[in-house]
Amino acid sequence: MSFPWATQYEPQNGFTKWMDERLPLPRLVYNAVGAGYPVPRNLNYMWNFGVLAGFCLVLQIVTGVVLAMHYAADASVAFGKVEHIMRDVNWGWLMRYAHANGASFFFIVIYMHIFRGFYYSSYKAPREMIWLLGVVIYLLMMATGFMGYVLPWGQMSFWGAQVITGLFEAIPLIGGPLKTRLLGGFAPDDAALNRFFSLHYLLPFVIAGVVILHVWALHIPGSSNPTGVEVKQESDTVPFHPYYTAKDGFGLGVFMILFTIMVFFLPNMLGHPDNYIEANPLSTPALIVPEWYYWPFYAILRAFTVDFMFIPAKLLGVIAMFAAILIWFILPWLDKSPVRSAKYRPLYRKFFWILMVDLAVLFYCGGAPAEEPYVMMSQIATAYYFLHFLVILPIVSQIETPKQLPNSITDAVLGSEGKA
Repeated sequence: MSFPWATQYEPQNGFTKWMDERLPLPRLVYNAVGAGYPVPRNLNYMWNFGVLAGFCLVLQIVTGVVLAMHYAADASVAFGKVEHIMRDVNWGWLMRYAHANGASFFFIVIYMHIFRGFYYSSYKAPREMIWLLGVVIYLLMMATGFMGYVLPWGQMSFWGAQVITGLFEAIPLIGGPLKTRLLGGFAPDDAALNRFFSLHYLLPFVIAGVVILHVWALHIPGSSNPTGVEVKQESDTVPFHPYYTAKDGFGLGVFMILFTIMVFFLPNMLGHPDNYIEANPLSTPALIVPEWYYWPFYAILRAFTVDFMFIPAKLLGVIAMFAAILIWFILPWLDKSPVRSAKYRPLYRKFFWILMVDLAVLFYCGGAPAEEPYVMMSQIATAYYFLHFLVILPIVSQIETPKQLPNSITDAVLGSEGKA
């Protein structure tokens, strides 16, 4: 967004002038994350998660490239190659643990980023495109994470691939051939491992490209803020640097402390012990579950146990699982309230926290066995999940009476008299 009070980049010497005329990269950086980019002055620490997500992406790409140098996508040696990385490659254990736990931290950061968008309605006009690109990034992350989970070729890797790709068989007519094309055969083996490794290596760079579009779209309307009030005057903003580079730096420091504790002291806490057993197609694990960050959607998948008319329960579960994410694409048009922030929407705020509890129930049920009472809990939580977005949210946005909004961001921060 162009602000008339934003400072302009001025080259300081002959080289920077020459560079600015031919490749204005310093100007781009200055206007994107420097003093030339004014940002609302009232952003809280929930706005740190965008930068943390970018850091996680870079971390995953760097550690992933290093691991790929020592990995072989061959079902006969893949498990041994992972053990070779852990035992024989210098600092290989660190690269592997940083990559595996980095994926979990990446999803934690992204979930916080998404929940902040829900709470402050960051998806509303004029920021719909930012939100839509964010959902695309999340879908690409899910695909990348699933394919990466298969690569260690442990028991959970093999059977997770078998179960998830088996979902395609629920699609009428084309499901079976589609699964065979995806795997390169009738069961996960060399062909599937090569396909998943290739895509797992490629997709992070696709994600990086969509992230560039995401940030580009952000700079057109500018950042949202906790009040939901748009920038109106110069006093509503501060330069991104040094104010938010310092704030993001503090957040990154806290993140790194937690991340290093996990990598060095609890590296396997978020993994599954069965994945340290080499894949065996003749031995089915007692409980097949995906990585923890897929559990809510896995619970939705398993919530459908009865056929509906001519539609099999398995197909209903697959449709519901994908619909649970795809529904986010129409969220900007489901919520018609003119007020963005839940801080000024008391009724919406109550239902937001009910949704958080509902997602916690789905998360718990997704990692539990497919038996009662977990199946019934999943069914109730799934029903409420779709009820929230398709019924409750549109009605609440029409009937609630929001609180009075401040006249400007400055009023919200300093008071109506503008006193510091």
